[in-house]
Amino acid sequence: MGLLRYAFTRILLTIPMLAILLTVIFLILHVMPGNPVLVILGGRNVPHKLIVEYEHRLGFDQPLPVQYVRYLGELLHGDMGESFSTGQSVVSQIEQHLPATLELSIAGLMVASFLGILTGIWAAIRHGGAIDQFLRFAHIGTYAVPIFWSGLMLQMIFGVFLHWLPTGQQLNPVSAAFFQPITGFVVIDTVLRGNWTLLGQALAHLLLPALTLGVALSGLLGRVTRSSLIDVMTLDYIRTARAKGLGSYGVIFKHALKNAMIPIVTIMGMQFAILMGGAVLTEAVFSWPGIGSFLLQSIKSRDFNAIQGTVVVIALLITTVNLVVDLVYVLIDPRVRYD
Repeated sequence: MGLLRYAFTRILLTIPMLAILLTVIFLILHVMPGNPVLVILGGRNVPHKLIVEYEHRLGFDQPLPVQYVRYLGELLHGDMGESFSTGQSVVSQIEQHLPATLELSIAGLMVASFLGILTGIWAAIRHGGAIDQFLRFAHIGTYAVPIFWSGLMLQMIFGVFLHWLPTGQQLNPVSAAFFQPITGFVVIDTVLRGNWTLLGQALAHLLLPALTLGVALSGLLGRVTRSSLIDVMTLDYIRTARAKGLGSYGVIFKHALKNAMIPIVTIMGMQFAILMGGAVLTEAVFSWPGIGSFLLQSIKSRDFNAIQGTVVVIALLITTVNLVVDLVYVLIDPRVRYD
């Protein structure tokens, strides 16, 4: 009951944050220069009467507070409106693009966690040595390199020069044309359909963008893992374990790592938010049909409804992950109280 009460309290605390975010995004979009109606109508040489007609149809001629209240009311009913540029429901378009972004983000987080935690443990074991110095430099370098640049370099090396991996999209054009999704997650759908050839193709397309995201974020996770383990390794129970004859790897994996996990889990939760931001750039570089590409296209066309809907979904995802991270704290460390 204490855990449920804590989770319910955390959910209630996210409501004001989401309300502030919605308000800020709404105001920014409506005070930006330019008229989205002109974008819808395809140019500036449009009769004034037609512009006024469209503004009335879309509700842009109403006072800003009225537009804001109407938008919140529609959002509470699960209606994000229609896209100005396509005329389709924003909810349906997000449903089409979101699985691709989640698939890429999860794969990127797996790469980041594997590389970051592994190199962080290695650096902690070799603390003060040449390997530690090299890994610290590598962690800083991977985190400092822009995601779009590393993505382009990986494309050039493995796609253009070596011809080992594809450089864009989720599947080859021919396969994508005949592929019938089930869940929207291409890797999962190929497994459900038992098409192992297509599974290999999907994994090959996923590898480069996942590496682009994962390597960039592994540096921060590696530094936190190293620092957390070094702090834990100075505690009394670790010295006792060493005195009993346990080796460095045994001490870390049996005793130290679990107690060093709270800052590591915190960073992993924070990295999901960074992944969503990095996915926008990665999807643009690799022509990945995710929510980031959809957001960029919506920004270019000044599609208010699509931009607002996409930002809301991303905010909900990040909030959900942060809630899960808070609950995981209780499971990995009983000292964290939630009552």
